[in-house]
Amino acid sequence: MSVDSARERILDVATGLFAELGFDGTSTRLIAEACGLNIATVAYHVGNKRDLYLTVMERAHQRERAALEEATAGLTPDVEGVMHLLDRYVDFCAANPDIPALWMHRWLSDAADVAHLENAYVQPLMEMVGDVVGKVAGDDVDVEYLVWSVIWCTHGFAQGGVLRGDGERHRMDDPSALIRFRAHMRRMVTTTLGVSP
Repeated sequence: MSVDSARERILDVATGLFAELGFDGTSTRLIAEACGLNIATVAYHVGNKRDLYLTVMERAHQRERAALEEATAGLTPDVEGVMHLLDRYVDFCAANPDIPALWMHRWLSDAADVAHLENAYVQPLMEMVGDVVGKVAGDDVDVEYLVWSVIWCTHGFAQGGVLRGDGERHRMDDPSALIRFRAHMRRMVTTTLGVSP
């Protein structure tokens, strides 16, 4: 295994474990065992657990930022533009469920000693999206809370889903649940903006 492929394998495994168990619940030993490596080899490729976590979060941020930049490029400042952005965000979270999971762990004070990530990663993306939505929203719309509401709902649905009569949780990997969720989010956003869907 090449150095680059070993590093990528470690990052992929660590991303999955941090998303499932959080930073505090994941040990370097667990990551090494899941990769089929020893701890020294993991450290050689990615540093200590904190270094690895920072790299995982940076990589997650870069993927999310690239998706949002692509979604906002040339976006029309109207309701259809906002709906396009909403759909792309939901699509991104559905395709990358580890990323909402990583952030939800942080919302629960996971890795509390790593405090700078929200300012470095979340705030710039919030400003980017808020600028787009703000061009459509009326003066009475709290754009910041609207954007956060989309994030809270999307991350919550990605992780917790909805409990149906069958006793199962239906999440983004359930196509019918995803269709219903997307329709609900579109109604919520258009209603908040004061326009018809």
